[in-house]
Amino acid sequence: MLEGRLGLLSVVVSQQQMIQRASTALVDDVVDVTVPADGGWLGILRTATAGMAARLGFPGDKIEDLRIAVDEACAMLLVLTQPNGDLHCRFEISVEVLTVAISARIRPGSRLPDPSSFGWRVLSGLTSQAWTEQEGDMATIRLACERPVSNQDTSSAKDAIGGR
Repeated sequence: MLEGRLGLLSVVVSQQQMIQRASTALVDDVVDVTVPADGGWLGILRTATAGMAARLGFPGDKIEDLRIAVDEACAMLLVLTQPNGDLHCRFEISVEVLTVAISARIRPGSRLPDPSSFGWRVLSGLTSQAWTEQEGDMATIRLACERPVSNQDTSSAKDAIGGR
C-alpha cells in the first residue's frame, strides 16, 4: 500500500488483486483520495478523475464527461455535508469498468438527490450507471463508466497514477 499526506489532502493507493464483488465485477485496483468538503478542493478530485481516465485509455469526450459527473456528484454532497467534513473519492478499477464512489458524512435529516432531479439526470447521462447508497450518516454517490475495449486488459491503478 502506498500512502501519503499533503496538508489536508490524503491519497491512498492499494492494489487489491481480483477481489470478488457482489456484482461479480472483479476489482483489480483501488485509489482513494480524501479532501476537505470545501468547493476549493474539488479541483483535486476533477484532476484526479481526468488523469485516471486518461491513463486508462478513455477518449477525450468520455474523460470530460466523467470529470463533469464527479464534479456534479461532489456538488450534490457538499450541500449536505456535516461542518468540517471530508469528501472521500474512491476509484475502483476493474477490467471492464471504472467506478467512482464519492462519499461524505451528511447532516441529520439530509436527503440524497432525487433521481428525477436535473442534477441526477446529468449524472445518468454522463456515465454508464449512477446510484446512491446511504448507511446512517454516510452517503455515497457511485458512478460507473465502461472502460474502452482496446485498453481493458492493459492498465491498472498503478499505471493510471504513473507508477510501474
